Amino acid sequence: VQLVESGGGLVRPGGSLRLSCEASAAYFSFYDMTWVRQVPEKGLEWVSTINFDGRRQWYLDSVKGRFTISRDNTEKTMYLQMNSLKPEDTAMYYCAQGGQRDWRQYDNRGQGTQVTVSS
Repeated sequence: VQLVESGGGLVRPGGSLRLSCEASAAYFSFYDMTWVRQVPEKGLEWVSTINFDGRRQWYLDSVKGRFTISRDNTEKTMYLQMNSLKPEDTAMYYCAQGGQRDWRQYDNRGQGTQVTVSS
């Protein structure tokens, strides 16, 4: 399944952004999906996962209460609503096929969307 992220940008601390991840395949709804992020010279960091039907979500501790993951399987799209953004949230954000424990094995991510939090 091909994944395409959008919605990144430059935002001031405390601001909000909504990321989207559009999938190309109808069987998107069969998979758990994940958001990961990467800063230069660092590895990929898991951020959040949503299960295949959208009923369960998991979050990195540092984003709990600020980020909300969701999905619309009829639109084959996943979202990440990011509120109260902090400079340390600055990263390239990728959507990835798979759940928290197996997204690396699927090795399927989009091209990424840059989020920059700065005053």
